[in-house]
Amino acid sequence: MARVVLVGLPGVGKSTVGRALAERWGVDFVDCDEAFVDQWGESVQDVLRRDGESVFREREVHVLDQVLRTDAVVATGGGVVTTPQARSLLRAAPTLWLDAPDAVLVERVRDGDRPLLGDDPLEALARLRSQRSRFYADVARGHIVVDRDIDAICDDLERALEE
Repeated sequence: MARVVLVGLPGVGKSTVGRALAERWGVDFVDCDEAFVDQWGESVQDVLRRDGESVFREREVHVLDQVLRTDAVVATGGGVVTTPQARSLLRAAPTLWLDAPDAVLVERVRDGDRPLLGDDPLEALARLRSQRSRFYADVARGHIVVDRDIDAICDDLERALEE
């Protein structure tokens, strides 16, 4: 079973924090977006653009189910919590919610390829926060604001897992 699963909005740093935590613990790190490409042979962005969000979410749940069986630190996609099947899987795992102010998130996602954020990332992130926060809270054992250096964030994550 996964050591910890990180959820949160796009740009919050799930992969960055996850890699640092995995290195600290000496375990593997799994990025669900990368695992998606490995399993399906195409990027998240390509599937979203061609097949739509519902097809992507179906496939994403299969990837999540597989990666949760590994002894690793796992970073999920930001919208994984939108499907009931994924929420069920995440509730059974040691899941933590990473969070940051929308302005910070916009800076981090500005140059990325994020189809679900459209032409106005600030508005899109505010909308996603409104839609998803209750789901993050539902699946997570802790809520960590990532407004500090990476070592302090990893310390907070470890404390949240101990509680």
